[in-house]
Amino acid sequence: MKKSPITALILILLLSVLAGYSKLQAQEQEFPYIWPTDSAVKAKLNQWQDWKFGVIIHWGAYSEWGVVESWSLCPENESWCERRGPYADDYFQYVKEYEKIRETFNPVKFDPQKWAKACSNAGMKYVVFTTKHHDGFCMFDSKYTDYKITDKASAFAQNPGSNVANEVFSTFRKEGMAAGVYFSKPDWHSDDYWWPYFPPTDRNVNYDPEKYPERWNRFQDYTYKQLEELMSNYGKVDILWLDGGWVRPAGTLTEETRPWLGRNQWVQDINMPAIAAMARRKQPGLLIVDRTVHGEFENYRTPEQQIPDKIPAYPWESCITLGDSWYSTGPAERYKSSIWAIQTLIKIVAKGGNFLLGIGPDKTGELVPEVYQRLKEIG
Repeated sequence: MKKSPITALILILLLSVLAGYSKLQAQEQEFPYIWPTDSAVKAKLNQWQDWKFGVIIHWGAYSEWGVVESWSLCPENESWCERRGPYADDYFQYVKEYEKIRETFNPVKFDPQKWAKACSNAGMKYVVFTTKHHDGFCMFDSKYTDYKITDKASAFAQNPGSNVANEVFSTFRKEGMAAGVYFSKPDWHSDDYWWPYFPPTDRNVNYDPEKYPERWNRFQDYTYKQLEELMSNYGKVDILWLDGGWVRPAGTLTEETRPWLGRNQWVQDINMPAIAAMARRKQPGLLIVDRTVHGEFENYRTPEQQIPDKIPAYPWESCITLGDSWYSTGPAERYKSSIWAIQTLIKIVAKGGNFLLGIGPDKTGELVPEVYQRLKEIG
């Protein structure tokens, strides 16, 4: 009997799903979840699994232009790396102008109390905030760089709330919510990650760390020191949420993640054992989430913009945006309904996971009315 085009299409889709499921199973067998042995970490993980619902807030200088967070700096031919605006046709001019954004980024409507109250009323139990995204711009007062919102060259520096990360964490804690530090392992502003001697070709380090170990060691040290600041000076931290999964040891690469290293395949080992030991000395019981780097420093896994088809046998969290983007890019931004958010929360919790809802303010520092409305309806 001749198969109809629809039947053939269904068969192709089914085979595709099965292939993806088989690949996932193979990865889980090769890199099984490692349960923590530290009693304080185990206790925090049990507590975290009861929280169920959290918020991840992306915000940085990029909101001044309304462009995708950091990725427009990445010279890859991907849709999420698209450059827009008057400098889009000249990559190096674009980067130069992008790094000047802080001179005009002045979010005078920044009101973390309003954010925290809305999130708490929606039933959220924890916040994850972007202290530094891949562009390297710090939303906290790091003493190891001047590329930060508190630097004198930044328009917002004289504002009493200029140490944004500190304001966010302290305010959300007052609402009874736990604090999670988002931190990007790659830093495209650092001369020890994207060395000016070579042009960047993709998201990765633009020199071979094995050939130039002193430079890579400086970058490791820079990363360690910035994380030490965040673990020491910003109150109680419950989660260290590390992004940029291409920065990882060679032995953790999978079929999915190896292509992230691009054509050069240079391994970028950031020395997680040292970072984790320091972080937990400062913050006992800290959950560490070295995203996609399956092993002892990934206390829970974080599927992005998706819900697993089957119930995972490990702690997990789906991070999914409320709008088209991770933050409020402008008037054209579209938002999912509160019904969608409630149904998504139910689906995730029914499978034993947590739901981390992605929102973020616009360039003024304000969450847009649609976000507040959705949060009110969810609660």
